[in-house]
Amino acid sequence: MATHHRVRAGAVLCCLGLAVLGLGACQEGSTTRPVEPSRAGSAAEAGGTTALVKAAKREGRLNTVALPRQWATYGRLIDGFERKYDIKVVVDNPYGHSEQEIDAVKRHRGQKRAPDVLDLGDSFAQSAARQNLLAPYRVAQFDQIPPEQKDPQARWYNNYGGYVSIGCDAARVHTCPESFADLLQPAYKGLVAIHGEPTIAGSAFAAVYAAALANGGTFDNIQPGIDFFARLDKMGNYNRADPNPVAIAKGRTPVSIEWDYLNLQHIDQLRGTGVRWKVSIPFDGSFSQYYAQAINKDAPHPAAARLWEEYLFSPEGQNLRLVDYARPVLMAAMTKNGTLNQALAARLPTVEGTPQFPTEAQLNKALRTVQENWAKDVGG
Repeated sequence: MATHHRVRAGAVLCCLGLAVLGLGACQEGSTTRPVEPSRAGSAAEAGGTTALVKAAKREGRLNTVALPRQWATYGRLIDGFERKYDIKVVVDNPYGHSEQEIDAVKRHRGQKRAPDVLDLGDSFAQSAARQNLLAPYRVAQFDQIPPEQKDPQARWYNNYGGYVSIGCDAARVHTCPESFADLLQPAYKGLVAIHGEPTIAGSAFAAVYAAALANGGTFDNIQPGIDFFARLDKMGNYNRADPNPVAIAKGRTPVSIEWDYLNLQHIDQLRGTGVRWKVSIPFDGSFSQYYAQAINKDAPHPAAARLWEEYLFSPEGQNLRLVDYARPVLMAAMTKNGTLNQALAARLPTVEGTPQFPTEAQLNKALRTVQENWAKDVGG
């Protein structure tokens, strides 16, 4: 991205310096001639924040895909964006997965119903970038995003994340598992579920990566994670039902390997139902990952798409992530500049050590391995 936008460094730095005050702090346009929103690589390129907001309001609509309201506070984020800018947010296939989002971009290319923005697991975001499906765009806080959490060309950037965790209904399970090794016990026969298929879903893919780390694997070798689930399936412990709140309340998925922000949210969602949901971050397979935001290169509402990204990375958007226990990617920067909601941040579980993240090459290799071996080793 730097090779495309160095001419606007002064304008962009002005926006970055004022970012702590919120999106509205940078209202002046750049000194260069504004470009159409579909070609704008920053708010400054579009003529400044005020011009971007006006263009987005004229469009009046934002197409999204695979954004369930209960996932990482998307319900409040959508409502907040609609109230703030009077732009209708349409969510297609709310319970879809990352690969299905990419498929929607290809299937609906050139159509008004095509997704404007995407929320993807890292490996899927990198795949979309390689396929030239994404528009480079630097949000105001781009330089505050850690280097390992963004594409240098700004085609995608992580917004929120968490740790792989094990959730368990203590009202139905006598002793809740706290590690991947525990999950192999006969007591969990037919009980252990994951969120989707790892070949298409970021949460399930992360569960396999965490299982690999717990069973002698590395960021370079995810196969032990596939082998773990094959063993789990062979002994009858693997449950292929989706661990959503309804399934949990009905006792269909008493044990769930999911992101900690999903499992922690189940505690709130299921209060009063008889479910006693407990959450553990497995000590033998600690794995953290974030979800990336990206803009469809052919977005039918390009100004609204860019404004949505600015909103998600603003202090308002990042603090809303904390409401449902997701960790905002700008948490460290916001702690330093005083914009982090400390009360919400204090509710997050403490995790020992500093999280490590696989490189782009390692993620791509891992995804290829899962796509090649999951069906034949574990089955559909």
